[in-house]
Amino acid sequence: MPNDFIFRDSLTQTDPELDKLLKRENQRQDNSIILIASESEAPAAVREAMSSQFGNIYAEGYPREAGRRHTEKRILDVDYELALYRRNSDPRYYKGVEYADILEALTRRRAAELFAANGISASKLYVNVQPLSGAPANSAVYTALLQPGDTIMGLNLNDGGHLSHGSRVNRSGKQYKGVPYFVNTETNELDYEAIEAQALANKPHIIVAGFSAYSKIVDWQRFRDIADKVNAYLLADISHISGLVAAGLHPSPIGIADVVMTTTHKSLCGPRGAMLMTHKRDIAQKIDSAVFPGEQGGPHLNTMAALAVALKLAHTDTFRALQQRILDNARQLSLKLEEAGIRTVGGPSENHTLLIDTKSVTRGKSKLSGDMAARILDVAGIVVNRNTIPGDKGALNPTGLRLGTVWISQLGFGEEEVDLLAEAIAGTLKSCQPYSYQLLGGKVERRAKVDPIALNSARDIVRKLRHVKTEAGARIVEIRGKSAQALLNYALTSDVLSLAVDETQSTHIYGPDLDLEAILFRNDVNLYHLLFTDVEDARKTAVWLSDLSDGYVEFSDLYALLPGPVAIKMIAPENLLEKGAEAVMGGVLELAHTLGKKEKAEAFADTKPFFIGSEKREGSEALPTFSWEEPEDPPMKRTKLYDTHVELGGRMIPFGGYEMPVWYSSVSEEHAAVRQAAGLFDATHMGVFDASGEHVVEFLNTVTTNDVRALRVGQSHYTYFMFPDGSVVDDLMVYRLSEERFLLVVNASNNDKDWAWLNAVNEGQVMIDEKRPFSRIQHPVTLRDLRDPAHGDECRVDMPLQGPKALDIVLAMCEDPAFAQRLKKLRWAGVTQGTLGEFDVIISRTGYTGERIAFEIFVHPDQSPALWQAILAAGEPFGVKPCGLAARDSTRTEAGLPLYGHELAGEHNLNPADAGFGSYVKLWKPFFIGRDAFITEQEARKRKVVRFRMDEKGVRRPETGDPIMDWRGKVIGTVTSCAIDREGYLLGLGLVPTSIKRKDKLYIYQLGGGQRNLRVPKAIKTGARMPMPDAASILTRFPQK
Repeated sequence: MPNDFIFRDSLTQTDPELDKLLKRENQRQDNSIILIASESEAPAAVREAMSSQFGNIYAEGYPREAGRRHTEKRILDVDYELALYRRNSDPRYYKGVEYADILEALTRRRAAELFAANGISASKLYVNVQPLSGAPANSAVYTALLQPGDTIMGLNLNDGGHLSHGSRVNRSGKQYKGVPYFVNTETNELDYEAIEAQALANKPHIIVAGFSAYSKIVDWQRFRDIADKVNAYLLADISHISGLVAAGLHPSPIGIADVVMTTTHKSLCGPRGAMLMTHKRDIAQKIDSAVFPGEQGGPHLNTMAALAVALKLAHTDTFRALQQRILDNARQLSLKLEEAGIRTVGGPSENHTLLIDTKSVTRGKSKLSGDMAARILDVAGIVVNRNTIPGDKGALNPTGLRLGTVWISQLGFGEEEVDLLAEAIAGTLKSCQPYSYQLLGGKVERRAKVDPIALNSARDIVRKLRHVKTEAGARIVEIRGKSAQALLNYALTSDVLSLAVDETQSTHIYGPDLDLEAILFRNDVNLYHLLFTDVEDARKTAVWLSDLSDGYVEFSDLYALLPGPVAIKMIAPENLLEKGAEAVMGGVLELAHTLGKKEKAEAFADTKPFFIGSEKREGSEALPTFSWEEPEDPPMKRTKLYDTHVELGGRMIPFGGYEMPVWYSSVSEEHAAVRQAAGLFDATHMGVFDASGEHVVEFLNTVTTNDVRALRVGQSHYTYFMFPDGSVVDDLMVYRLSEERFLLVVNASNNDKDWAWLNAVNEGQVMIDEKRPFSRIQHPVTLRDLRDPAHGDECRVDMPLQGPKALDIVLAMCEDPAFAQRLKKLRWAGVTQGTLGEFDVIISRTGYTGERIAFEIFVHPDQSPALWQAILAAGEPFGVKPCGLAARDSTRTEAGLPLYGHELAGEHNLNPADAGFGSYVKLWKPFFIGRDAFITEQEARKRKVVRFRMDEKGVRRPETGDPIMDWRGKVIGTVTSCAIDREGYLLGLGLVPTSIKRKDKLYIYQLGGGQRNLRVPKAIKTGARMPMPDAASILTRFPQK
């Protein structure tokens, strides 16, 4: 019928994009070594059946029960089966299922004949082939045999159990009560005595014997005995080992377990599905009802057809030979890895799987994580999965890898190939160097780098084992993506930032076995082409740049990562867009002419702060060290709010070069206002700078420790200025107002020093790197001090409004509905602009008090008094109070936030990591001023700031500099800050050794900042009073939410 609507075109014609994706996945599988223990390559005949037109129809229900007893020959008497169907119909809800009945009966029979064992004949083995996969199949068993709240006992997830065996994060552990059993911590094998004790103690309704990561033979009868002692059902989950069981290479649980479940796509090498088997008729009926209609609708008949093919293959001698090869390869792989120094959990494998303990790869105290090991092997072409192993504390940070040998055995791998594979795996893992980054909240991100030579060696082995042919190369490497410019500026020697669209630039690239000249062409904003005269040079460069983008290869610095990701590929000149083609080819000719001649000056921007291979280049004259001297006895300054503070009764004191209010009523009252309503602070004395320009991101990423590139417009973050020696210049907030404009807010006491430092760096006047003292900023930006009246209407000062009612107050002042909506939706650290009443403001959701509902309002200095009064008026119904420096100090101390001169820099020269803020120093940035010195200090750090609270009220307040002692009376640290908290206790921050734990008790003498001597009686006798320190308890570093 020519006018039908069947869409008869091929996939290539209908959806070429998806067709390309499918082909790329095929290529990945063909070119990789896949060691995922739960995967196999379904034979072509299985995949052919999978794509059959059985996928078009529904068949809810089951075929006739009598078919279970029929032989395959009887079932395949199709004409007779059709006659039976026409005369008697079947139990299904749909018609048009006569062939579906035959298919399901055939599949059930083939499964029964394959798995019949232990005296149970095929006709007595009841099989359900409808489950969609393993988890739904297990769920159907629970539905059939349990009631909500009943107890499931399965192997602990971290020890190799499965989510569907009672894990609390899975339905099986939510609808039912999950109780785990464990492997022996010394042998890493099942401890049947302990399992029995656990069962007797918890009286489970069902015991699950089955595992997703266990490499030993299972004693089914021992599990049966345990289940019988507590009158429990026994479910054997043989999903991973069903191929071995079918081949007689692993004991079978048929006839021993009440129910046996297996998936069909692991060692059985079939399609993705599952089967349930039992020798008990009453249980079979319950399971059938639980699968349909209990858990599923109609079966996937195309999958069932594919399964029928797989089951037929499983009856063959070839399949049994495959299963023996799987066993042999798993044992050989585990032995060879052990020989290479890679620990396998539990010793040589006895089935298809083995577990690697990645902690056997170390660097100092750092251990290789399962996640990083899996990632690095993956880029080598060896596909595994991270996995928990016994002893792991949780599934989110596993320290193991799970490997399976099914797929490689299907490919014909034997001892020789497995030995080569072990060499690739061990060589890659042992060349890894683990390290970590500090994250917020004291957490760490475990990372690792791999030696690029070892990585490429592993890739060569993979290509050899998979017979991968080298693709035709080209002389041009394409680099595409938003991070292309930044990555290339670090990866190449030239000043990539200066290259405009449609321009070329001579450059050079260093890397492992790379020392190459090239021409860089900028085709578009985010599209570059590197041109070489030699195809092999281009190929090596493409690999190297891809590795740098991936972020796992070592270069000059363990912690550094280049910006990314970017897309890398090799292309032929004729594949270039017409735009720029002439320039590109001209660049090739230019490169050809310059090879062997004197290098072009533009190829080497040796004063760039960082590029890979910079250590190979000679430097120029060193820049001078920055020097700063604070002025002696400068005159005190006053903010525009000075008169307002005096009128409100504020007690004025010197602070940061200004006369500022320390309080208006009392510290406790103002502290309570911030915590319960809202507090309004004067921060107009703080420095407010503006940085802008095309290269402002690169500039700020050089002068600050946080990653400015990660900030989107409307976001802000906390960060630091550092000197080259790693000492802290200041801490600050950075706000991104637009793509090329940022606001910087610095401490008032450091304003002039910060301004001088920034301008000196921007102008290339001072040293920024002790190792390369000639390096400098390549592209200066525009810097403005927004407190300078010369900037007119753009001047800004800061006025924080902090506390749970702060949003209510600003909304009460806001007359612009759109701005009000933005304020309501403003996330933490967000920044926006608008009008509050008559005031043009920049407003951020940030603060220095620990409050999450907190705003900092940036207004013109001349408008600050009027805005102050307007906020107090609008906030009066909400309980707002003006707050002085004392409440700011007490709230920030309670929140654990550092103060420059106390927990940062100061007498002890504390850095961000000492203060507990190492996460704001992004070591993945290849360069920022002070980075090398910070890393050196961080790796040897022996001190930290802790938050403590005095155990009793009414004690004298410890002052900065007072000694902290341990329980033996040994002075171990010093108080850095202390103030009253919301409950009336004295809460402080102190510097102590890193060895101090939270459980440890601290003892503090209040000695006026360490200036007073202890008063000891002249004669120590009965009745004399000895000075006693006050006890303090260590709190969490930051308040818990």
